[in-house]
Amino acid sequence: MLTPSSPSTSPSLAPQELNVNRKRNRSLSMQSVASTSSPKRAASEDPTSDSARSPQSQSHEMSALSLTDANLDHEIESYMANQPEDDLAASPAEEATPATPATPAQKLATVEALCKEPMVVGETWYIVSRKWYRKWQKALSGEVDKEGGVEEKDVGPVDNTDLVDASGNFVSQAIEHVDVEFVPQKVWTMFEEWYGHARQPQPRKVIARGLANEPSLEIHPPRVNVYTLTAFAPPGITVRPREVTISSQDTMIAVYRSFAEEFAKTEVDQRKYRVWKLADGASHNNIRYTPDLLKLHGATLLQPSEKTVGEELIEAGDGFVVEFQGSDQWVVDAAEIPASGSLGTSQETETAAPSQPLFSDGSDFFSSLQLQKRSTSPKQESTSLSSAFSPRRMWSDPDSSAKANAKTVVPGTLGLGNMGNTCFMNSALQCLAHTQELTDYFLMGVFEDELNFDNPLGMHGQIAQAFGALLRRIWAPNSSATSYSPREFKQALQRFAPQFSGYQQHDSQELVAFLLDGLHEDLNRILKKPYIEKPDWEGGDDRDLAKLANESWQGYLRRNDSVIVDLFQGQYQSTLVCPECSKVSITFDPFMYLTLPLPVQKKWSHTIFYVPWDLSKPHVKLPVEIGRDASFRDLRQLLGRWMDAHPDNLLTLEIFNNRFYKDLDDTCLVGEVAENDIIVCFELPCHAQQSRSYKPQPDDPFIVPVSLHDIIPPRQTYGRGSTVFGYPFITVVDQDQARDPDAMYDAVVERLQRWTTNVRDLFTWEAGQSTSTSPKAVQIPLPTPPAVETITEIKENGDVVTVTEGVPEPEEGDIVDEKSIVVRESEDDADMEIVDIEPPRKVGFKKDIFHLRVQSGNTAYGAGYNSLGMASRFDSWESRAQHSVDSESSQPILLRRNDTFICEFDENMKAYYFGEGRGGWEHARWDHWEEFLHPDFVASRKAASQNKNKGISLQDCLDEFTREERLGEDDLWYCPSCKKHQQATKRFDLWKVPDVLVVHLKRFSNSRALRDKIDTFVDFPIEGLDLTEMVGERLVADRLKAQGVDTQELGMSGTDEPLVYDLYAVDEHLGGLGGGHYRAYALNDTDKQWYHFDDSYVTPTRAEAAVNSNAYLLFYRRRAAHPLGGKSHEKTVAARQNPKQVAEPAQGPRMPTPPEEPAASSESGKLLSGVSLPFGGWPTPRSNAQSSPASSPPPLDDGDPPPFEHALDDEVIQSSLAPLMLSGLSGPRFNFPDPPSRDSPTSSIDVEPDTDADIEDILKGVYP
Repeated sequence: MLTPSSPSTSPSLAPQELNVNRKRNRSLSMQSVASTSSPKRAASEDPTSDSARSPQSQSHEMSALSLTDANLDHEIESYMANQPEDDLAASPAEEATPATPATPAQKLATVEALCKEPMVVGETWYIVSRKWYRKWQKALSGEVDKEGGVEEKDVGPVDNTDLVDASGNFVSQAIEHVDVEFVPQKVWTMFEEWYGHARQPQPRKVIARGLANEPSLEIHPPRVNVYTLTAFAPPGITVRPREVTISSQDTMIAVYRSFAEEFAKTEVDQRKYRVWKLADGASHNNIRYTPDLLKLHGATLLQPSEKTVGEELIEAGDGFVVEFQGSDQWVVDAAEIPASGSLGTSQETETAAPSQPLFSDGSDFFSSLQLQKRSTSPKQESTSLSSAFSPRRMWSDPDSSAKANAKTVVPGTLGLGNMGNTCFMNSALQCLAHTQELTDYFLMGVFEDELNFDNPLGMHGQIAQAFGALLRRIWAPNSSATSYSPREFKQALQRFAPQFSGYQQHDSQELVAFLLDGLHEDLNRILKKPYIEKPDWEGGDDRDLAKLANESWQGYLRRNDSVIVDLFQGQYQSTLVCPECSKVSITFDPFMYLTLPLPVQKKWSHTIFYVPWDLSKPHVKLPVEIGRDASFRDLRQLLGRWMDAHPDNLLTLEIFNNRFYKDLDDTCLVGEVAENDIIVCFELPCHAQQSRSYKPQPDDPFIVPVSLHDIIPPRQTYGRGSTVFGYPFITVVDQDQARDPDAMYDAVVERLQRWTTNVRDLFTWEAGQSTSTSPKAVQIPLPTPPAVETITEIKENGDVVTVTEGVPEPEEGDIVDEKSIVVRESEDDADMEIVDIEPPRKVGFKKDIFHLRVQSGNTAYGAGYNSLGMASRFDSWESRAQHSVDSESSQPILLRRNDTFICEFDENMKAYYFGEGRGGWEHARWDHWEEFLHPDFVASRKAASQNKNKGISLQDCLDEFTREERLGEDDLWYCPSCKKHQQATKRFDLWKVPDVLVVHLKRFSNSRALRDKIDTFVDFPIEGLDLTEMVGERLVADRLKAQGVDTQELGMSGTDEPLVYDLYAVDEHLGGLGGGHYRAYALNDTDKQWYHFDDSYVTPTRAEAAVNSNAYLLFYRRRAAHPLGGKSHEKTVAARQNPKQVAEPAQGPRMPTPPEEPAASSESGKLLSGVSLPFGGWPTPRSNAQSSPASSPPPLDDGDPPPFEHALDDEVIQSSLAPLMLSGLSGPRFNFPDPPSRDSPTSSIDVEPDTDADIEDILKGVYP
């Protein structure tokens, strides 16, 4: 249930409104057993054995549970059930329900118009299965596809069963227009009125997300477990805890009440109760929670307030215990329950705290946001790092003495708990946390002095602060914690990057990119960016090239200077060459990570049926192989080259069920075609008009599709009872032919010659003249008995034949019956005298072969299953003449664009020219295709076979990255010399490489036609990755040194040292797009041991294990004779030599101890007042802050974090954390701008001030 965002009460919907409100929504990694209504009801009813219990001992317990069983339908009620009335009240526009549409077309138009309306915060929208929605669309539009048509009476109620699992948990990726459709409440009401009660309704609330308060659907709201506190739990009786769905925007007041209503819905206002928040990892399989369990696991009293669920850091899977007071006494004494979690305790009250700077002495980021109350219980004394980032608390022994014997873990081996599909974040954080130079910079506190609060492109220092606090937790030197859930970091992250909100899986690389960019802007030492004009390449030699590169780099550094630039940023060279004037353009741009394509082009293989225009050439089928992302324009260019035809004259169409089904123009990708689809390519004598760049001309010929049919009964249209047969084809009718029906008939018959073996009988023949001046008698010999009649005939086609007929004479029959007549050619009879005549001549095509009819269409080439005859009848030639554009002409044009010819054959003509059909088309040629194997195809297959077992190395990927390629037609470059756009050649080269090189292996492709992952193994070195010969700066420096040039003047320092890198971390992705998991390998600099990080599980491993086919992000550190990091390293050394007074001595070769926090007294343990950070929602296709579809894998299936029973004791006592708050702190207060929503928000270097256009380019990762 969703609860109100601000009111103090939580009114429920009226009972009649609950019929469409079901909560079926859960995160993939927080799944539980059944959540449907009937299993829940059966499993939750109190067993009969409860009756044997003592009433005195059970009075309070049973009063809490008595209403439970009567109200278990809450498990399937909507999570909207407790929304406030003011939110649920419809606006005047909503109350004015539109009149029910009368026709299917009106219904479709009404729904589509309503779905285009913008979302408004507080509205209720519904998720509808795309599968059902498409079926509904087909029924109402009359569309007929390969699966046939659908009638509206067969649509049925909305069916979302494909979006949920067997337990009713929402498991869909929820990609709009792909998996689901989002419809407003009014549309949902219409669907239920028209088609009945829906199956598995999925209502969702529109919430404001991120700093920009973007309205978006909360696709995956948190789902928590709710228990009731009882004096004891009878053995052998187990009732599963309640699973309650809340909203991240619910207030704690509403949540507090809704939890109590789960057990005492009608008595909640008459009874006293309180709610406990269980410690992280605590769980129980029984709805009854006992005081002993509460003491063992630890809990914190939940305080009702106006803060939201998101602000209080409540996540999916958290546990809450409702305690009802009985006989003026609570079930448990609050003083006996150890504190835990990050919520305020009951003893804490919100007061205005004195302002103090962030990361002041004795505090870190989150402790500066709130004060913490420390318990004096011996069990709560911490022997590890005092930090607001408390480790996840685990329990393996209820005896507190176990804590004294807890083993201190190696710093840097802290696992990160999965909070619901957050493995993508955990693996990325582990890799960055094990970047030694970056970690030292943060742990020594250098970043505190470089926080840039005023950078409009940054996050006002909060991402850097949150990351620094997390690093202190990971590298705590004396901690015995084995796992920790980084809730606070996730909270800070999703505030500025709403695309990472919620419980959907995301791309780990995108997180790394965003985090590096965010840290760079938060720590940018440039407070006011100067205007820098980007230099242009004017030509020259190596010296000029080096000057240009250095000038570009120095200009970038004048606007961007941070630890991220010192460690992670390099420079690449982009070269463009005009194919016409050979103009060369060279630019130098920075990069923060290197995205390398894998030289594994997934091929699209298909057989194309090619029909040449020349009738003397056979139609052939030829296998092709082309890149899966290629368009049909690329395919036509390939076919044109192979078949010696102009690509613009080729027409590609899909045939289905004897019709042209799809126009495969330039916008279609070959990857969209299924394996069994029939693709035909027609060569035409003119431009096929299929290219997007083609501009129609007034004298263009008509390209008309031709379809073969049986005779269509009167008053019946094509497609409703008519039988289509054979092979559709294309004819071309010029402007003159389009004025004469006979000429158009002849144009069709001419093309028909290709598809029948009885070609000669398509023509009318005229006998030639006799060569003699006087006729001669024809001698017909009379053979001996039996007597027969013989007749010599001259056929229309000029053949002279003798017909021998027996007695009785055969009855007159049709063309097919003549097959029984014995025909003997006259030349076989030596005794017959042959009449000497000229060869017969073709007079023209026969006019009675078929009846030609024309029909208008709405699509080019008649493409579409139902494009013909479903909406209109045939047009007569007379009607066409009257409505022609030049009807006043004596011979008006009778054709229109998108017309289709229908050839109606009677049974006899069809059988003679094509065959009977039932036993095979014996006279047809559409089943006879010669196979054509082009040499290029043969060579490609041979090369693929040879390379099949050949592995791919990282060097191959680097070579592919630097390979020269030609720009596509949609990505033209404007040549300043030619003054026009050109298809230039483009090449990327590495010019300068950073100290820490992050390599992104581009395994995911997410195009319109294909969403795929490349699982090919890439062999990459653990040690000794040598890039010296690939870096342009080194190569140019060597040549200049040979010429005696001082390279130091050109900014080329340290060029004598080889560029050799060693691997120190790997971020890997297991599985495919349909499900998977992120893990990490990293080298620990403390003990020089490699570790494998699988969320909260950390195990030692070997470096070789990281080299596998799952590797996705590679982290390399450069070997150098001097420390890495430049200016940042110098500041880190200075901080180590002059540590702050509050810092403890380092407990290892490199790990400092963060400042110790003094124990807080009751006065100091008060919450800071102020406005807390808003909680972001989940990205939807209607949001402007989505992760990139081009590189993100779909939601993956992570498992739940390990149960607390399996972990070791944690000696660190968890402190109470107040939510992230801004007010009450020293320093300026900010009006936050809209956070960057794309991958790489890095500074620009050529514009001042930062205009919107500049920022837009920056967010796209483009450096002007």
